[in-house]
Amino acid sequence: MRKINYIITVLLLIAISAWPFTIVSAQEDAPQIRITQVDNSKFPNVTVYVSVTNAAGEPVGIDPATIEIYENGQLMQPVDIQGGGEVGEESIPVTTMLVMDISGSMDKNDKLAAAKEAAKSYVNRMKPGDQIGLIAYDTQVYTIQPLTTDAAALNNAIDGLQTGSDTAMYNALVEAQKALEGVSGRKTIIVLTDGLDNKSQSTAEDVIAGIGESGLTISAIGFGDVTTVGQTGLNEVALKSLAEQTGGIYGFATDSEALKGLYQQQSRVLQSEHRITYVSPSTLRDGVNRNLTVSLTGGAIAVEGKYNPGGVLPEVSTRSWTTFAVILLGLLALLFAPMLFNLAARSFSNPKKKSGGNRSIGKSPQPAARGRIKLK
Repeated sequence: MRKINYIITVLLLIAISAWPFTIVSAQEDAPQIRITQVDNSKFPNVTVYVSVTNAAGEPVGIDPATIEIYENGQLMQPVDIQGGGEVGEESIPVTTMLVMDISGSMDKNDKLAAAKEAAKSYVNRMKPGDQIGLIAYDTQVYTIQPLTTDAAALNNAIDGLQTGSDTAMYNALVEAQKALEGVSGRKTIIVLTDGLDNKSQSTAEDVIAGIGESGLTISAIGFGDVTTVGQTGLNEVALKSLAEQTGGIYGFATDSEALKGLYQQQSRVLQSEHRITYVSPSTLRDGVNRNLTVSLTGGAIAVEGKYNPGGVLPEVSTRSWTTFAVILLGLLALLFAPMLFNLAARSFSNPKKKSGGNRSIGKSPQPAARGRIKLK
């Protein structure tokens, strides 16, 4: 009997120890979904950009009809679905601001040369409708090339980069946000750094606040040796946090080939995104956050996000405005009614006078009697 119990116990332990690995394996094989951007500039039309990748960060081809979007728990019916096609098919236009570190440390081990080649490999993957700009930074921020569709101009701008002094990455990200403010559609920032920020007046919190909850994404690429201490070391925690909070991706490279691979992967992921538009059932810009959930049909994995339709004052419908106007007029009438009543009462209580004299109407002044005796 003891032997049987021992065998059962061993089998249970083996099953229990194997169980978590089964779950992890299933999770790793499942597609990874991300909400990369929410555009509500044409509210109540809401456009959600969705990325689907595998555990290695590579795009996964899926049927767009299997993407389910819920707003505040209610399933939305898409009115337009674009992107997410296979290689060679039309992808959604993407606007990218490349932000590149040209601090003095980038001059070591040919890192700047490697960064230039990697950035140009990204530019050379541009599709029709895409546009790219280039910002460089050391202690200062330089707009090297404004947004353009001209790949040759971008490559020339990249080739002209030269190293400077210290690092002001957050200042550069703030400038990149400003450059993208008036741009519609899918937009992203890809920032490259090989060290810690030591000269910025802005902070990571300023960058995230400037973006808002869903304005664009920031992907960060660390380039160098993570084991290095001091200003040449990387603050991976900060870079990962920045990317996660803005819907972007963090990647790390130690050599030129790995760096080029990260830029090209970024391009593939962006070009594979799905753009799904639906009409929000809550059509008023009331300043209240809407919760979003995106999942795949029949899939257990889902991702959550939110957006705010804006609106300083709550919007109301036309019928509500009519009701409001009637109520307002009624309140004004009640406010001025006592004043009008008093004016009317004064008008009736004061006798009118002739314009030319001081005599009372219908009366003649009588001289006062002074003791006269009337003689008969």
